[in-house]
Amino acid sequence: MIEVKEALEIVAANSSNMPKQKIAVHKALGYVLAETIYSPIAMPPFRQSAMDGYAFIHSGRHQFDIIGISQAGDHLKVKLKENEAVRIFTGAHVPKNADTVVMQEDVMANDDSILIAKMPEPFANVRNKGEQINEEDVVFDANTVITPAAIGFLACLGITEIQVYKKPKVAILVTGNELVEPGKKLKKGKIYESNSIMLQAALQTIGIKNAKVFRVKDSLKETKNVLKDLLKKNDIILISGGISVGDYDFVKEALLENGVEELFYKINQKPGKPMFFGSKKNTLVFALPGNPASSLTNFYIYVYPAVKNLMGFSNTHLPKITRKLNDDIENTTGKTLFLKALYDETSVTILDGQASSMLNSFAIANGLVIVEQDCEKMKKGSLVTILPID
Repeated sequence: MIEVKEALEIVAANSSNMPKQKIAVHKALGYVLAETIYSPIAMPPFRQSAMDGYAFIHSGRHQFDIIGISQAGDHLKVKLKENEAVRIFTGAHVPKNADTVVMQEDVMANDDSILIAKMPEPFANVRNKGEQINEEDVVFDANTVITPAAIGFLACLGITEIQVYKKPKVAILVTGNELVEPGKKLKKGKIYESNSIMLQAALQTIGIKNAKVFRVKDSLKETKNVLKDLLKKNDIILISGGISVGDYDFVKEALLENGVEELFYKINQKPGKPMFFGSKKNTLVFALPGNPASSLTNFYIYVYPAVKNLMGFSNTHLPKITRKLNDDIENTTGKTLFLKALYDETSVTILDGQASSMLNSFAIANGLVIVEQDCEKMKKGSLVTILPID
């Protein structure tokens, strides 16, 4: 059995970035850049009007003759005199020697001329070429996460394809003769299986949307055969249950017989002690406890950073925040505790229902309070570390 810190280090050391791939910009949401991108053009690529109004040379004059119209998409080639103006619209090209645009609301106009009632400052309402970015400037550094705004910015620069890290292919294997799929009739001795649905949802929060679920009975032969196939086809395998020391827990044996290298087994923590982490070639295996709260806790602590590391994220772990305790805490276990909790802007409350089987408290928690293994007591008002999970 190892300590939490060592387990985290081992997971990090074995979670290298996925291979790179080219992908269309419009399909890149949630991916992480595997290259630095430079702008192929200036943006805007020419001087644009920021308003509907009139472009002119700022000289102190208030009355101008209208000599043309510049619409978005046009390129009006005129050379203004000091007494001349051009009707112009938002996004349209500003004539070469015009330096200011007055809003149409500040103008009295007829068909041939305008009188500026409220004079703008010189250079007002003109977007200069390269105001957002110049040609060859860095658009995004490598390891930037692609957001909707990033997709829009790349598109407005004419970029259609980028290089990103592939997302890992994830399989979830559920073990247990007692488990029944939700929606089916619940017979005596059976319980509904929830871990696979829960883990799929947790994976979706970090961009993995197509994790497939497989089920196996409590049989060494069947478990071994299913794992043999999954190890060939996936980058990460999450196994729910079957990893403890019961007579019908066959997962660890099946993994070892399939050539999976054991990197650690059992962690000095509560909940979530009976977890196996191993690898075979480039496939990572997390055998999680069957108890739902233990399974989800270990997902946040170990699986979450591994997946984000594979995807190329710079910040892989859940952030840490501190709040004042609303209750005393005792830790007589000698283990690191991860306690379901509710925090607000100033304080944190430890929830009832900390048992590893209880999801009801997890369902309303927005954080996990960390109590280190060597900390036996924490008084009300003490500052504690929290992992936000909302």
